Amino acid sequence: MMYSFYIILGMIITAVTVGIIEFLRHQKRIYSIPVRIHINGTRGKSSVTRLVGAGLRAGGINTLTKVTGTFPRLILEDGTETYIYRKSDPNILEQLSIVKYAAQQKVHALVMECMALQPQFQWITENQMIHANIGVMTNVRLDHVDVMGHTLPEIAETLGKTIPKNEHLFTAENVIHGKLRQIAQKKKTRFHQVNTAVVTTEDMAGFSYIEHRENVALALAICEHLGVDRATALKGMHQAIPDEGVLKRFTVKEYGKTLVFYNAFAANDPNSTLMIWRMIRDEIRFEGARIVLLNTRQDRLDRARQLAELTAKKLGEELDYLILMGQSTEVVEHLTAGYGLPRKKIINLGWVDPKKVYEKLLDVTSKTSTIVAIGNMGGMGAQTAEYFEHRSL
Repeated sequence: MMYSFYIILGMIITAVTVGIIEFLRHQKRIYSIPVRIHINGTRGKSSVTRLVGAGLRAGGINTLTKVTGTFPRLILEDGTETYIYRKSDPNILEQLSIVKYAAQQKVHALVMECMALQPQFQWITENQMIHANIGVMTNVRLDHVDVMGHTLPEIAETLGKTIPKNEHLFTAENVIHGKLRQIAQKKKTRFHQVNTAVVTTEDMAGFSYIEHRENVALALAICEHLGVDRATALKGMHQAIPDEGVLKRFTVKEYGKTLVFYNAFAANDPNSTLMIWRMIRDEIRFEGARIVLLNTRQDRLDRARQLAELTAKKLGEELDYLILMGQSTEVVEHLTAGYGLPRKKIINLGWVDPKKVYEKLLDVTSKTSTIVAIGNMGGMGAQTAEYFEHRSL
């Protein structure tokens, strides 16, 4: 009995010792990287991560970039990408291996997208793993309310756990920026609120996809802070490979009809969705009938409820049709009608393949229609976006 006790005790001591040694090795690795940028926020993390990395590389800074995004990617020093293979579900421990590789490559800058949701993991990711000298908060939106909080101040508090101490915080948030400033001040971190008005229409015209001014302004401010001039950084950003979930436009023509399809599946909170709708309406302009295609997931019904309320109350008078696809669409149909959207505007397709969605969109289009696809890349979202991309001009 005593012999077994000593064996177990020895194993525990060995495990603890190994853990301490590896922890110390990690600290040495992370601090060997001069510039450490940790990017958090509700929306736009992947885009800003890619833009910052591209801008720094264009400025001659040896940079490694890691994005979680729609699909996890490691962007190497020359701008090429490699897929990050996961044997199981996403885990923040993944960040440790990225830091190890970055240290081995002796990069000057490491740009990391935060992949934590729960408050405790957000704190661990920053304070034990990244030790950023530049923290980034893209924005604060009502999303992941089950783990982050049910109000904007609560969510800001959760996201704020990745704000570094005694360093710099950059943000494009313009609604609850006061809360972020307060958190930064408590940590004695310098607060930089970015002015998006500095990004011009000409600046945005250089992107091959539809990017957000807020993301570009934020990335430019960070690059300029690190000594890369604006023109050089912007040129690098224009050449960057976008994330799979960025807003893209595909135009399909068939049977004398034109479908203009906007892939906004990744913008799955109400504020971001409304912002995209207004950007298309005011800056790009709708063509023909206005259609919202809402893809829902059974495990994201709270998000679907928010989008149903948005569609009925904020977009109801502007849109011609709401087409539902995915899981639990009967529930979402009932919710949307309850929020006031006329049932004659609602078309419930349920769980169908992209071809059926395409055929229905053609059916309700007399000549031209603009489709804004929202809700979720999961389920049939990504496949539907790919279907339109393959059929586009």
